[in-house]
Amino acid sequence: MTVKSAIKDVTDRIAARSEISRRDYLDRLDKARAKGVHRAALSCGNLAHGFAACGPRDKAALAGDVIPNLGIITSYNDMLSAHQPYETYPALIKQAAREAGGIAQVAGGVPAMCDGVTQGQDGMDLSLFSRDVIAMAAAVGLSHNMFDSVVYLGICDKIVPGLVIAALTFGHLPAVFIPAGPMTTGLPNDEKARVRQLFMEGKVGRAELLEAESKSYHGPGTCTFYGTANSNQMLMEIMGLHLPGASFVNPGTPLRDALTKAATRRALAITAQGNDYTPAGRVIDEKAIVNGLVGLHATGGSTNHTMHLIAMARAAGLHVTWDDMSALSDIVPLLARVYPNGLADVNHFHAAGGMGFLIRELLDAGYLHDDVTTVWGKGLEAYTKEPRFIGEELTFEPVPAESGNPKVLTKASAPFSANGGLKLLSGNLGKSVIKISAVKPENHVIEAPARVFHTQQGLIDAFKAGELTSDFIAVVRFQGPKAIGMPELHKLTPTLGVLQDRGLKVALVTDGRMSGASGKVPAAIHLTPEAADGGPISKIRDGDMLRLDAGKGILEYLGDEHAFLARTPASENLEHEHYGTGRELFAGFRHFVGAADKGASVFA
Repeated sequence: MTVKSAIKDVTDRIAARSEISRRDYLDRLDKARAKGVHRAALSCGNLAHGFAACGPRDKAALAGDVIPNLGIITSYNDMLSAHQPYETYPALIKQAAREAGGIAQVAGGVPAMCDGVTQGQDGMDLSLFSRDVIAMAAAVGLSHNMFDSVVYLGICDKIVPGLVIAALTFGHLPAVFIPAGPMTTGLPNDEKARVRQLFMEGKVGRAELLEAESKSYHGPGTCTFYGTANSNQMLMEIMGLHLPGASFVNPGTPLRDALTKAATRRALAITAQGNDYTPAGRVIDEKAIVNGLVGLHATGGSTNHTMHLIAMARAAGLHVTWDDMSALSDIVPLLARVYPNGLADVNHFHAAGGMGFLIRELLDAGYLHDDVTTVWGKGLEAYTKEPRFIGEELTFEPVPAESGNPKVLTKASAPFSANGGLKLLSGNLGKSVIKISAVKPENHVIEAPARVFHTQQGLIDAFKAGELTSDFIAVVRFQGPKAIGMPELHKLTPTLGVLQDRGLKVALVTDGRMSGASGKVPAAIHLTPEAADGGPISKIRDGDMLRLDAGKGILEYLGDEHAFLARTPASENLEHEHYGTGRELFAGFRHFVGAADKGASVFA
């Protein structure tokens, strides 16, 4: 299968840009591989500490180098629905490892927070930074040098990117990511959104809102809309870190358990002790990253990955830019309609053919690199199959030729849109990204006066006071990573949606984040340079005319540009935003964090 020239061009640009850093990364990987694990070479005290809690059989096995030891990094907690299923995974993995002739130990746990719980709350200021904390926490767990391979248990927004950064930092070790799957379908997402808007308008009360939310988020598993969590699962599969078809199998099912056991066996089969050594740092190369970006565009995935994929790639010595993402978005067709850019949820997507169907269509049409290394073997073609039981045996069979629901998942020859809907915006206000897969074409261009706010609550208060009665572009600034940690501003979506439904032309411009669930209102997000750095967004005043043109990729101040840029930047005393809910512990992160277009990371 030949990849399209435009896909190859972007891949080649990334490879050329990254030549030195990628070479240095692979050199470090090879040196770590040569050093090896060598548990038997540890001092007796070191090794005794490493297996003190194990049973006699496992101690005997770990005393030498013959039996592979599988490390488990888990994000389990029982408050968050997506991570609660992981409670039982370590026991299942240990059993499967023993049956396969290996050993498994929980190497460490990492924090997992939920943007859904912290939306509009102080804790959201820690959300983006939690990604880098997770990477560091996983590194602590793996620092004991006791493991031949690692399985990573993670699902949601920052957890998977953080775990990938850790996996690539320990890139000489094989890494298999094991998902827990989405919760079963509850209240339809469009109905949930409708009730949210009614609540914002004061037409229903808190009891009705809570009932709707509880019917939507109702059980163990990932939320079923296509936000960052489910975009993560798509990425892990299309980039070759999952088993084929593993992403969207519901928790607590026999197939889910069978896939977890199969992932364990595979993680043990690809260690340096065998003949199929597959280190994580060789799985994730420029072709795998481009495959991930293609998948993101083809499914209308999360805008958060305009930062996360850059940070993940950096961990493998690869330099990816927003220009790369925009170039791919211009040519990759949209093949999936999952809420918020459709009415279906990820369970409907999976039932329609899921990842196997999507990958096959993209491969056959030349949008994906097939010549990649995956944890399942060589070539992405193996991921055009789906797991099934034949009797009691787990097998992988080709996906059907036709979609089970063409309104949810379509062929590359009949896309929902010619492009992925993720666009780079640039102009005299800086650079930002926008996701327009759920935005109606008539709202792709907004030219209106600015209304400036320094908090999302300020905009909500103005709405409740009846002040927002004409077209405007909401500028919500001092929300960037250096300012307060770049919280997600998804709380604004119902408010702006109400105003748009009333016939107003509205848009959002911010140096903060929106999630993969950003919907029908055009939102220019991740604007850089941010206000805290004196970026142009800090110079906007109420009434300034702004233009957002998603089609042409333009975000600009309309007027005397020279006079505008000469303005003194607005300032904001943010000290009160830096204390409480643990925020004072993250001062160093706010100081060292990089810009959004560089991954918003403290590592680079």
